[in-house]
Amino acid sequence: MATERLSGAGPVWALRLLPGVFALAVLLLLFKSTGLAMVGIWMRSETFAHAFLVPPISMWLVWRRREALARLPLRSAPWFLVPIALVCLLWLLGELAGVNAATQFALVCLIVLVVPALFGTAIAREILFPLLFLFFSVPMGEFLVPVMMEGTADFTVLALRASGIPVYREGLNFIIPSGNWSVVEACSGVRYLIASFMVGTLFAYLNYRSARRRVIFMVVSVIVPVVANWLRAYLIVMLGHLSSNTLAVGADHLLYGWVFFGVVILVMFMVGARWSEPDEAASAAAAPAGAAGPVSSAASPRSAWAVAVAVALLLGVTQYTQARLQGAEQLATTATAAPTLPAQLDGGWALDAQATFSDWAPNFQNPSAVIKGVYRAGDRGVGVWMGLYRDQGVDRKLITSTNTLIEGLSERWVQTGGGRRVLGETRAAVRAATAELRQPGDLKQRATQRLLVAQLYWIDGHWVTSDVEGKLRLAVSRLLGRGDHSAVLMLYVPLDDRDAGAEVLDTFAARNLARFDALLQAAAPAR
Repeated sequence: MATERLSGAGPVWALRLLPGVFALAVLLLLFKSTGLAMVGIWMRSETFAHAFLVPPISMWLVWRRREALARLPLRSAPWFLVPIALVCLLWLLGELAGVNAATQFALVCLIVLVVPALFGTAIAREILFPLLFLFFSVPMGEFLVPVMMEGTADFTVLALRASGIPVYREGLNFIIPSGNWSVVEACSGVRYLIASFMVGTLFAYLNYRSARRRVIFMVVSVIVPVVANWLRAYLIVMLGHLSSNTLAVGADHLLYGWVFFGVVILVMFMVGARWSEPDEAASAAAAPAGAAGPVSSAASPRSAWAVAVAVALLLGVTQYTQARLQGAEQLATTATAAPTLPAQLDGGWALDAQATFSDWAPNFQNPSAVIKGVYRAGDRGVGVWMGLYRDQGVDRKLITSTNTLIEGLSERWVQTGGGRRVLGETRAAVRAATAELRQPGDLKQRATQRLLVAQLYWIDGHWVTSDVEGKLRLAVSRLLGRGDHSAVLMLYVPLDDRDAGAEVLDTFAARNLARFDALLQAAAPAR
């Protein structure tokens, strides 16, 4: 009988599980800091609070397959040491570059890869979905926020105009006759998207057996929350407009949004359930026990322990390498004093210690040093703000989502536009990220000041605009022992009605970008 076969397999499984348990325990112990960082994000971010459910759901999904798993042989797959080594390298690069998403993604990859390496590919195939489901615990997706905010604003404004309501828009802020509205991060819909995709994927796995139906429903679970969020934003603005701003404002704004989202997801599941198929787990459990064949240990426990020890050594070498690089970097660098801005720059630009044409400052957190000032040439003025970053870690990073031009809920400044602009001389021109800022934040009031801001990163002697390129250069610099000394440079000018300040910015940067490069090179720690 099936019960007799399972009980006979018990001692075999108990012995063969020990190497895997050992490897997983070493993994969680050595990479404890990465795991705790993940849990910290789950705790403080509502966007990723769902991740607390992922590990228990995965374990429950594995438990559902226990009958089928008991019939499969346990056979180690040593060749999985190669992808494990590559993922260890990914974790090391992510740690050096300060990319939490990379290190946390690598941690989950290691957990998933240890299963086939120690227990065999047959076991891994049987629980492939529960293993892949663990990736929902990685707090990723915030890079979608700006794109989805822009899409929500585009749809809302288009729908309002189609409803006959006049709209004046600047960036993510717009005015209708009854009030002033803004699309903030909470309105982006990323929370809805991630939550819908997770539960939609689980629903597809539990209710469908064909890969085609599962993929279709997973795609639907991505499209539906995006469209639903657009409609939610439009309906909230319409409720506020038609009720003279007595409904759908303040706390009601978020409440109505989640209620609407819940109804949409419920309808999506009700429609999807019409095409549900028999439960695969129940079918497997009901299959004749003799059809699966006898339980086989296949490989010897000695080979499993050899693979487990090899995995532990790879993990230990990765951690040792990271610690050595970080220690050598701290010992080999001696901090120099923060540089000062030159009194004179090319093109007749002179530092005016008393000048200040704006109270704006970027929202960059915890720099090692800040250098700022205003240069003037006749009636023209250019502001300079430079933040230096050294010994970067959890509390100090140059490139991170929390470093922004303005605070997320700032009432003094709003960003009304952005793009790219070529700065510097032709032979050494660089593309800088630009943004147009407006003060005050209330669009109903006349702007008291408009600024054009150009932003550049300086990393390992190179000007960089892209966050991705910046992270890669920082990782390579630290890997080669050159340290993490880097900086962000902001050049900003006031804009008039004719936007003449853009020409002033171009002229200033063309003559003096090389001077700022030399300034940062001289301030780099000695080695």
